[in-house]
Amino acid sequence: MREQIAQILSDIRPEVDFAASDDFFADGLLDSADVMALVVRLSETFGVTIDGMDLLPENLQNLDAIEAFITSLRA
Repeated sequence: MREQIAQILSDIRPEVDFAASDDFFADGLLDSADVMALVVRLSETFGVTIDGMDLLPENLQNLDAIEAFITSLRA
């Protein structure tokens, strides 16, 4: 799953090394348009519905957080 998430992020912003960041937002790696693209791709790839109330920075701030978030949605 982590590799798929990393690939999605790379597709959205190929110039960024997301694996080197602990906080995508604090590091300025994602903007609001990127977040929307990320949410759509995560939903499509993993077959989950991401509610607007779940769009919290802590759910999307790094690879570990995204993986945990998607895992919780699939449970």
